[in-house]
Amino acid sequence: MTETTAETMPVPGAVTGLTHAEVEARTAAGETNAVVEVTSRPLSEIVRANVFTRFNGLLGALLVLVLLTGSYKNALFGIALVVNSLLGIGQEWHAKRKLDSLAVLHAPRATVLRDGVCTEIPSAGMVRGDVVALRPGDQVSADGPILVCDNLEVDESNLTGESDAVDKSVGESVSSGTAVVAGTGWYRAEVVGQDATAQRLAAEAKVFTRAHSEVQHSTNVLLRWLTWIVLVMLPISAWSQWRAVGDKGWQEVVLRTAAGMVGLVPEGLVVLTTLAFLLAAVQLTRKQALVQELPAVELLARVDVICVDKTGTLTEGEIVFEDLHVLDGESEPEILAVVAALADDTAGNQTSKALARAFPDPVHEVTDRAAFSSARKWSGGVVEGQAWLLGAPDVLLPPTTDPDLVARVHAASDAGRRVLLLARADGLPPTGEAPTGVRPAAIIELAELVRHDARETLDFFRAQGVRVVVISGDTPRTVTAVARDVGLDAGEPVDARTLPESEPELADIVDRTTIFGRVTPTQKRAIVRALQSRGHVVAMTGDGVNDVLALKDADIGIAMGNGAQATKAVAQLVLLDSRFAHLPSVLAEGRRLIGNVERVASLFVTKNVMSAVSILAAAFLGLAYPFLPSQLTLVSTLTIGIPAAILALGPNDRRYQPGFLRRVLAISLPAGAVAGVSAFAVYAVLSEGVVHASVASTAALTSLLVTMLWLLSCLARPYRVWKVVVVATMSGLAALAYLLPAGRSFFAISADPSALGWGLVTGAIGAAVVEVAFRISRARVPTVEAGHHRPEPGELESMEARPLGTRPHHAASRR
Repeated sequence: MTETTAETMPVPGAVTGLTHAEVEARTAAGETNAVVEVTSRPLSEIVRANVFTRFNGLLGALLVLVLLTGSYKNALFGIALVVNSLLGIGQEWHAKRKLDSLAVLHAPRATVLRDGVCTEIPSAGMVRGDVVALRPGDQVSADGPILVCDNLEVDESNLTGESDAVDKSVGESVSSGTAVVAGTGWYRAEVVGQDATAQRLAAEAKVFTRAHSEVQHSTNVLLRWLTWIVLVMLPISAWSQWRAVGDKGWQEVVLRTAAGMVGLVPEGLVVLTTLAFLLAAVQLTRKQALVQELPAVELLARVDVICVDKTGTLTEGEIVFEDLHVLDGESEPEILAVVAALADDTAGNQTSKALARAFPDPVHEVTDRAAFSSARKWSGGVVEGQAWLLGAPDVLLPPTTDPDLVARVHAASDAGRRVLLLARADGLPPTGEAPTGVRPAAIIELAELVRHDARETLDFFRAQGVRVVVISGDTPRTVTAVARDVGLDAGEPVDARTLPESEPELADIVDRTTIFGRVTPTQKRAIVRALQSRGHVVAMTGDGVNDVLALKDADIGIAMGNGAQATKAVAQLVLLDSRFAHLPSVLAEGRRLIGNVERVASLFVTKNVMSAVSILAAAFLGLAYPFLPSQLTLVSTLTIGIPAAILALGPNDRRYQPGFLRRVLAISLPAGAVAGVSAFAVYAVLSEGVVHASVASTAALTSLLVTMLWLLSCLARPYRVWKVVVVATMSGLAALAYLLPAGRSFFAISADPSALGWGLVTGAIGAAVVEVAFRISRARVPTVEAGHHRPEPGELESMEARPLGTRPHHAASRR
């Protein structure tokens, strides 16, 4: 058997490639296929995004003013400003390097002819004038004319939107961005790099992240609202503080105004949200999952329907020859010789390779050949003057076929076999026409290897309320047999050739069907769209060129690492080792990201609401703002900054529910209002008395710390040892600020016991109200649907830690 590799790709004598000297000269001239891939942001953009923000600009201006007052300890928030920016730059740069290197490692490759030798190189290494091979599954990487071809068909849907493959002949051009679906050939790359068709289109469409992210969208909405709130509150705060403490000098006005504004700015929210996405993507690379668009991590956690292709997802994608049945009236030696001749593995598909392995020594030549096409579902050739067809029985069998033969085909399909029919024909029909004079000669049975972890993965998704739909180009019987073999409730399978074109009618069928067979590439896309029309968030897995259209339209496209280059190019997520069992780990990362960013956002927005309430109360009552910048830095660091960074990276297996922003506001609005009212109330009452101003400020600070620490304890639920340690440590550090003389001096904390007493009382009241608000907000969010199992910590990753168990078995196990 001859494998179709770079070294064995047939090279017609008429084709000549470039010499080594020509390649070097054109590389030096910049005539290469290298392009700037926007897989992540460049360093300059990373720095700009983390430093030059509107909130950093505001905090920077306030920092300068506070430094001018000479109160350097109240400029402590400037350190957090710098650290946040440096941390964001450093972590994103580290993640960028890792993701970019992995993307390069798995970049598309091409087979070129140089110095008369076939060589496989990265597509970016091609130069103008290179002679490039065309094989099924290859993505065309440059534009140029076809030099030689054999039954070449190209999918140009990426460029034209038309799903039907286009027949190509010598002299016609192929364009980058298209994909070979059948036949073989060679073309000369005349237009390369940024000038190629695909790159011209991609330059207009590619961005850093393209998929929709509810988390990022909600965070951006929050930032827009807070921007307007800051613009409104700044003049109010400055005016009210000038009235309240203007007699103490401009320095006191600046300090009190700066404190209010610092409380309104979510200085770490953007950094932590970005890092959560990046670190999740980096974490997944360790599990052989390459995230090509950052929101893909979140998207899988939101998916409620996952569409899978049988081959390469439920099965290993490897097909083996199982049996051959010569029909009555045919000569077995002749049939074996014909199969050996037609078993041309240069076609590149698994069926051809399986037959070539089983019949390695052909004695006849094929004088005319029709390559396999997924649209017509057969291939053919002329052997010793006789036309032979090899393909799907339900396509080739004539209506008058013997019922016993039909029953044999159905029986093999029911057993999970992939069945091919070998038949004589009057001739090879022109493209688009049905064959005539078809006379069945033999039945060939092939078997697929079921993935050893497919059953566990499907059981997991079923337990999590994610519906699995199998859509395949194979017969419904074959697909159903494999689905049942992996424990999927197949129900009544549907032959896609009977599906209506009307989307509402199709959506009704898709809603109640699990198995679809004989699905064309266009129908796969239609099924995905029908599911989306019913409000479902749809994931699509695939490995073949025929999956590209559906992958592009799905909410998240997941490609197998051993799949076609075109498939990997359009997917948001690539499973590098092609293991379907990695998806639960991706789901775990998505859940962790959504749940943890929700916790972090709730903490930040609570502080913002508290500051707004305090600013308005101070303006209304004509009092000074109750906190100094150093005191708010203490609160922000111990109740938001440090714990938020830890919580953002911890495990979180809560099932996704829509309404991220609504849930954040449901807890942060009441909690922030309570924290602001309780702190300002004790401050206002004590300010009216004869106590020193520092006593009133300390009481307000104590009340705010107690309330915010309690909110932190609420958001840390359900408790784990590490979470209890975090809350206890933050509480202990807050206590040290009160107990140590240096802490009291730095944060302007009064040693008067009444300040601590009043603060603890109002803080306890505030904490009680926060507890009630938290319970109400969580009661509105369902946790796990009835009858479904909530995974224990670590269960999502457990499948990858288990032994492989028994070796992969045939889908067509003998019964």
